[in-house]
Amino acid sequence: MTVHSLAQRAYSEAAAPTRTPRGTEYDVMARVTHRLIAGARKGRKGFAELSRAIHDNRQLWTILAADVADTANPLPQDLRARIFYLAEFTQVHSRKVLRREATVAPLIEVNTAVMRGLRKDGGA
Repeated sequence: MTVHSLAQRAYSEAAAPTRTPRGTEYDVMARVTHRLIAGARKGRKGFAELSRAIHDNRQLWTILAADVADTANPLPQDLRARIFYLAEFTQVHSRKVLRREATVAPLIEVNTAVMRGLRKDGGA
């Protein structure tokens, strides 16, 4: 590779559009949701993969809960409360899935609904 092509490549990457915080949230949630789906599709053989995805999903929702609990968060109080509730639901339901007492489908549905909301508001 020539010096010219390396420079051109470096500057073209810098010219990529900057992501919005909403777009970043969407992308992270989409990746985690995709991993939940992939692990679930493998059935018993995918339980370790599903467990790792659930762990990451729980971490994501913990971060979201901490963010909306911050009094400086600019979201409307009602929306912040709903997001916090979803974070609590995610924690409780995740434990049930890990104990094999429930399916992962509700976690996927919650994430998908949030992703739709992020897209609808021009997030990604």
